[in-house]
Amino acid sequence: MGCSLAAGLAPAVYGAPAAYKGRSRASEEYYELRVYTLKNEAQLKLVEDYYQQAAIPALNRLGSNKVGVFRELEPAEISRLYVLIPYKSLADFGKVHEELGKDAAYIKAAAAYLDAPATEPAYERIESSLLKAFAHMPAMSVPEKKARIFELRRYESASESAGRKKIEMFNKAEIDIFKKNGLTPVFFGETIIGDLRPNLTYMITFDDMAGHDKNWKAFGSDPEWKKISSMPEYADAKIVSHITATFLAPAPFSQV
Repeated sequence: MGCSLAAGLAPAVYGAPAAYKGRSRASEEYYELRVYTLKNEAQLKLVEDYYQQAAIPALNRLGSNKVGVFRELEPAEISRLYVLIPYKSLADFGKVHEELGKDAAYIKAAAAYLDAPATEPAYERIESSLLKAFAHMPAMSVPEKKARIFELRRYESASESAGRKKIEMFNKAEIDIFKKNGLTPVFFGETIIGDLRPNLTYMITFDDMAGHDKNWKAFGSDPEWKKISSMPEYADAKIVSHITATFLAPAPFSQV
């Protein structure tokens, strides 16, 4: 992927705190968020085996560490598997995908997934988005490895300017208020390619649902949150048009 394309895709950094104003834009990570639609347990096993035995080892060899694989906490009849892949830069995203096709060990280990026949596909479809990390959280934070749940949240906005304002709000204060109240973040990303734009997506984690409820309640009554959320320019009605929350559990081999 050429430098000119990378420059064209990279969004401006909005509302970065003073500590981040001088930071190189290349220092913010990029994330690929894949959502697999699966119709049965056989597909789930095939895709999970692919990541455990082929994709994650190959991605790690190429420098994409901390790959997350997550099942829905309460799957519907058609289940979904969520995969989060970090990249050091937009150029690295292109390089990794190119190098995977040359990795003989990966191709051999991934054969059942890559060569699945049309009559018995490995999955129904993949939805994929490319996100750029926020200036105030430029890299993923991997939580302690123990039993936990994750909440993946997407905030859609009615316009690009409204979406930028919500990112500014997170960079200016909201991420720090999250951390103070136990809403432990894994990543924050602006969707630069994907469905339902403009939107931002982030992931937070909790020990359990009781912790989730307790910490969100603490956040809602935090004086700093009340102050910034009461500012007219940050009113939800102006900058957020729809919120989607999905609860996830990590696959046993997930690196996040």
